[in-house]
Amino acid sequence: MGSGVEHISMDQKAFGIDSAEKRLNELGYKQELRREMTFFKTLAITFSSMAVFIGTPLYGPSLRYAGPASLIWGWVVVTFFTWFVGIAMAEICSSFPTTGSLYFWAAHLAGPKWGPFASWCCAWLETIGAVSGIGAQAYSGAQALQMIIFLATGNNKGGGYFASRGVFLCMYMGFTITWAVLNSFALQVIAFLDIISIWWQVIGGLAVIVVLPLVAQQTQSASFVFTHFETSPEATGISSKPYAVILSVLLSNYCLYGYDTAAHLTEETKGADRTGPAAILSSIGIISVMGWAYYLALTFSIQDFNYLYDVNNETAGALVPAQIIYDAFQGRYHNSTGAVVFLCIIWGSFFFCGLSVTASAARVVYALSRDKGIPFSPIWRRIHPKYKVPTNAVWLCATISIIIGLPILKLDVVFTAIISISTIGWVGGYAVPIFARLVMAEKNFKPGPFYLGRARRPICLVAFLWICYTCSAFLLPTLYPIQWKTFNYAPLAVGMFLTLIMLWWAFDARKWFRGPVRNIDLRNGHN
Repeated sequence: MGSGVEHISMDQKAFGIDSAEKRLNELGYKQELRREMTFFKTLAITFSSMAVFIGTPLYGPSLRYAGPASLIWGWVVVTFFTWFVGIAMAEICSSFPTTGSLYFWAAHLAGPKWGPFASWCCAWLETIGAVSGIGAQAYSGAQALQMIIFLATGNNKGGGYFASRGVFLCMYMGFTITWAVLNSFALQVIAFLDIISIWWQVIGGLAVIVVLPLVAQQTQSASFVFTHFETSPEATGISSKPYAVILSVLLSNYCLYGYDTAAHLTEETKGADRTGPAAILSSIGIISVMGWAYYLALTFSIQDFNYLYDVNNETAGALVPAQIIYDAFQGRYHNSTGAVVFLCIIWGSFFFCGLSVTASAARVVYALSRDKGIPFSPIWRRIHPKYKVPTNAVWLCATISIIIGLPILKLDVVFTAIISISTIGWVGGYAVPIFARLVMAEKNFKPGPFYLGRARRPICLVAFLWICYTCSAFLLPTLYPIQWKTFNYAPLAVGMFLTLIMLWWAFDARKWFRGPVRNIDLRNGHN
């Protein structure tokens, strides 16, 4: 848009300017990114950031902690509380349609005294969550591809090729670099791919959900799926039933977030003060229904519960859903072709999800660097002159994601740690603006088209408490006895990072960081 946005005539206001762009100008920002995204494109990218199959790697451990009933009903409970978080965020998004999203919200909602500190905490939590989220999808994609190759070349009993740690890391890096390359082009490229993604996941998801139980030679009873509770202390080291239930529900906690992606894209979306909230709530609705149906399909299709975890089974006990799918097709058709096809559908979901998470992470970094909150900010805030995307921010996110994946070469619990870091950062970032909205004076809030009115206090309170629980759950050890190879290093990593960020704030940043920096001159009375 250029500097012309700084002086908008009344005619432009009346006839030429998008409502969300007008609100962006009022908040002190000029339009720099290209505003051409529609609701469906925004929904496609947001939906892809959540993904139907995203919890596949966690399904096996979650099932083992406390059996199917805990996993299945845990999804329902988590969905219920997720709606509170989503509704609270949708209201704020409607009022503040900016790429800075969560940390911008925190700054304005917390007021002039606490705004800079709230913004600082939220911005870095967002950054931690979004960047490590790329790593979580790269790991999931690499694991799915590892299993596809394994089954396609003969499986564990037929001399199949099981990728080594080194090859696995190369797959992980390959996905991350591919996503960065694709995100270096105009956002329309990502939007186009994510429109493919939404159909891929809806059609592919329905295929898996419907066909898998039909193919399985026998299915589990409803009583097994909905009422069977069984801990496995000999495998997990956890005998406490409440503890086992908490860990079994981590799958649902991990799957049901990421809907804030719609907020990160608001500066590139038409009518974002309405489109953003609609995309947030629509994504939660679609994923909550399809995700539950997917885990029901897997659980009903189990042939032999104990065999799923046998290191001598066809998938070497490495990915339980892969073994469930393999057993179904092998039992019915005596070959693994169908299993490979279904795993390709699941792998595609991870690929598209990683693509969207990379887009989201880059915009978090871009927005923070625009407000001078990251070292060497002028580099990371640069916009590609042709494609109008934050290319340098994209590659910074990709590089950090590759670095946090390097422990794959030595540790078995890398995925647990990465998803814990991602969830704590990403969901923790939600807590700051929601808490600020909870305690602020209503007279200081300028509502957008989506407004909760008096309902905002109870909704925000429930949302905030649920986020606190979720972050706490991901700090827990997941296997006992605690050893180097089974240690969940997420608390250590998050603790060290947050300590550094707080020390930076205390000794330096508090002197100069003021939260979002206005880049538009409104003193002439125009907005």
